[in-house]
Amino acid sequence: MATDRRSSWLKGVLDLLVLACLTEGESYGYEISKALAGAGLGEIKGGTLYPVLNRLEEAGLAVGEFRVAERGPGRRYYRLTDEGRQALAEQGASWLEFHTTVRTMLSAHPGGAS
Repeated sequence: MATDRRSSWLKGVLDLLVLACLTEGESYGYEISKALAGAGLGEIKGGTLYPVLNRLEEAGLAVGEFRVAERGPGRRYYRLTDEGRQALAEQGASWLEFHTTVRTMLSAHPGGAS
């Protein structure tokens, strides 16, 4: 059940996390997935990640560009737009405020996390 909860929480914040992965520059799906796993979020499969990237692109928060590789298949590289940077700043601040509220509530009650 804890895994189900964690999965639900991740769905609510995955768009924001993907935007955060693009702050250092352009990246492609597999690299983003590795960065998320490296941060302790577990494996994010392509069937979950690519719809997020498509949604961000459709919203104008990221731009994707397909590039042919010298060896192996081509890749679609994504980068943040100015709107994406602004959305990350605004939504990131909102998330941190929400996190603080939840943490405060849990800490204030017996059995809550600290």
